[in-house]
Amino acid sequence: MRRITDEERRARLARRHHLAAKHRAADVVAATRALVCLHATDPATVFLSAHARVDAMTVADLERALYVDRTLVKHLAMRRTLFVFPRELVAIAQAAASTRVAATERSRLSRFVQEGGLHQDGARWLVAASKAVLKVLDGGEALTFPELRARVPLLEGSIAYAPDRTWGGALPVGSRVLTVLSAEGKIVRGANRGGWHVSRPEWASMHRWLGEPLEIPSAPEATAALVGHWLRAFGPGTENDLKWWLGSTLTAVRRALADLDAVAVTLDGGGTGYVLPDDLGDTKPVQPWVALLPPLDPTPMGWADRAWYLGEHKPHVFDRNGNVGPTVWCDGRIVGGWRQEAGGTIELQLLEPVNRSQRRLIDEEARRLGAWMKGLAVKPRFPSPLSKLK
Repeated sequence: MRRITDEERRARLARRHHLAAKHRAADVVAATRALVCLHATDPATVFLSAHARVDAMTVADLERALYVDRTLVKHLAMRRTLFVFPRELVAIAQAAASTRVAATERSRLSRFVQEGGLHQDGARWLVAASKAVLKVLDGGEALTFPELRARVPLLEGSIAYAPDRTWGGALPVGSRVLTVLSAEGKIVRGANRGGWHVSRPEWASMHRWLGEPLEIPSAPEATAALVGHWLRAFGPGTENDLKWWLGSTLTAVRRALADLDAVAVTLDGGGTGYVLPDDLGDTKPVQPWVALLPPLDPTPMGWADRAWYLGEHKPHVFDRNGNVGPTVWCDGRIVGGWRQEAGGTIELQLLEPVNRSQRRLIDEEARRLGAWMKGLAVKPRFPSPLSKLK
């Protein structure tokens, strides 16, 4: 089998993820396509991930793609995670991942409200609430959740949890109806009424937002297509990488790899990875490069088997739930993290020694990021253990 070394994987990453300065993307849509999708659970991540890959990118550039041109679309998909997809991949993600997530969420929410005593028949309530929300949004309006709740009384209510604990409270159920409908591809997060680093979305009908209904392919067809896009961006990758990224099963992964005629390759350490049939050529080395990536960036979150770029730093840059914090990259490896001080200044937290030229590049990139932030300090939703150290 063709062998692809860790060094070559890092060169692929530098070029294909547009991280090396000489290989940055032309615009935010191209950067997103190159990565399949951007993580959007933390709203700031979308903008910071794009900034790391697009020279002279502005907040307005990304907001225009999201809310005006609508070439990028926020959608709940793999692992019940919110992503930003290129428009042409939304229907594929729906069939390959979102529909499965939606079924689980609908069943869970129905059971939750019934067992919590809020509604006698949870499934019937959820059907009625869903229809009421869609009726409002199908008129063409885009509304925030509080505005929708005022129009749809069925969204009212909450269920107490852990009442005998100090950390207990009440969990509203209305917002979870929107989670179900968004996973079903029926509604979508439209324009944002907050700043770029906060989430105050207006909800819209999906077909109204896009101007046409989603044409949903079969699940096997969509899974193969999504796996193909992943291999183009992240390959070589293992079956375990794909199973984790898709939030699916090994059976589905293996079927997709077979449908794509994916080719097995040997990885350093003896593992087996897969690439597309036309992706067996050598990758030229890349000149020294660095990157400062935000929490939940798609590059460090792209693989389950991470030793080839993570080394021994997992306890420092990943939290216990598997969320990555802000990271510093040097020539395809994570060498530390970063955080912001109160005034927005970028503070570097290196976990291993770097040479003088590498440190100069890292400092330059930190200045570039700090200048783009313009004094704004953004607190990550998922800080790493390293970023919380004092």
